[in-house]
Amino acid sequence: QVQVVESGGGLVQAGGSLRLSCAASGSIYNFIFVYWYRQAPGKERELVAGISSGDRTNYVDSVKGRFTISRDNAKNTVYLQMNSLKPEDTAAYYCKVVYPTGDYWGQGTQVTVSS
Repeated sequence: QVQVVESGGGLVQAGGSLRLSCAASGSIYNFIFVYWYRQAPGKERELVAGISSGDRTNYVDSVKGRFTISRDNAKNTVYLQMNSLKPEDTAAYYCKVVYPTGDYWGQGTQVTVSS
């Protein structure tokens, strides 16, 4: 069973930065994709960014140029660097790791951006 744990959330002022981490008990090197999603209260879960095993990345338009997804194979960790944060980025952020054996979600980490 793969365990996925997110960390790095918190309270930050608008314009600030946070780096979220997604650590998996399985090898990040063997994943197919890793995705970051977010869900604000009363809203549907939204795909924010993804990275493939070939390091191809994609972002939702609202975060392009501000967020960067990357991975560290040695640490089995995928990061989401979030800069120039806006109040509308406030949400619970979730990591999903896709392996050939299935999809694995973490419990989420809260990001709150104050204006």
